[in-house]
Amino acid sequence: MDFTDVSLTALRVFRAVAEQGTFTAAAASLGYTQSAVSRQIAAIERVAGAELLERRRDGVRLTAAGRVVMRRAGVVLAEIEATARELSGLPGQAGTVRLGWFPSAGAVLLPRTLAALRHTDPGLRVVGREGSTPALVRALRAGSLDLALLASAPPFRPPDTESPPLALQTLAERALCLAVPATHPLARGDFVDVADLRGQRWIAGSSSGEDRLMGVWPGLDERPEIAHTARDWLAKLHLVAAGCGLTTAPATLAAAAPPGVRFLPVRGGPQEVRRVLLARLPHPPTEQVTRVAAALRATALDTDSAGAQARDRPE
Repeated sequence: MDFTDVSLTALRVFRAVAEQGTFTAAAASLGYTQSAVSRQIAAIERVAGAELLERRRDGVRLTAAGRVVMRRAGVVLAEIEATARELSGLPGQAGTVRLGWFPSAGAVLLPRTLAALRHTDPGLRVVGREGSTPALVRALRAGSLDLALLASAPPFRPPDTESPPLALQTLAERALCLAVPATHPLARGDFVDVADLRGQRWIAGSSSGEDRLMGVWPGLDERPEIAHTARDWLAKLHLVAAGCGLTTAPATLAAAAPPGVRFLPVRGGPQEVRRVLLARLPHPPTEQVTRVAAALRATALDTDSAGAQARDRPE
């Protein structure tokens, strides 16, 4: 048995595992049991005659052989899916760019870019999804995204250690702000002193894992009191508006915040800076990908100045 005997099901399962990062997540996305996913991966590795996935405690990573299979599998599956669309009479997807974004980018940067592209490139189709930065990096490596907007925090390490390195461009570098209820005593001034953050109640970004303290001011010199946890940025800002606590957010989100929230800079300590990165695989991009990347760059520049004005708007 050689690799020409591999099944399309095995290829689809392999792509899902490479993209999702774990067998469990791949099984959930496909509607399979985890044992069924394991059997398909074992089958494709058997016909490949090599280990395609490196199993680690934090998930899986493509081996050198796995990257070869993933690159070719993406082409095969794309052709099969295009054939299915054509046979069913659906329009093709020529000129489609697959874009991924981290959550807060979907609030302002993404919709403004798509609105601009509808005027400048009406025939260009952008599809994609929201995800965490690690998940988006895996999707790029798996070949299921063409571009991804990634979030980066100091010390600004590369988003992964795979080879070859991803092509990265910094779209924006922004200071982190504090989102405060308009009725809170801290909202009376034009900035917040870091010393005044002690004893505050916080709205964090997640209840477990490495994101546990997202939403809490970095470097806080006490154990923070987490009043609420929420993954969705809009939910966090509505909790702030309701007076339930403070949270951190980029200034650009001020334009989409509900009434009753003030965005204020924090002084008295090191400035907390966050970067928005545009990432893709290092091969030459298509013309469509280049146009989407240019639109994202232009919107990021406009959004920075608009975000500064929105942050300072009166309540």
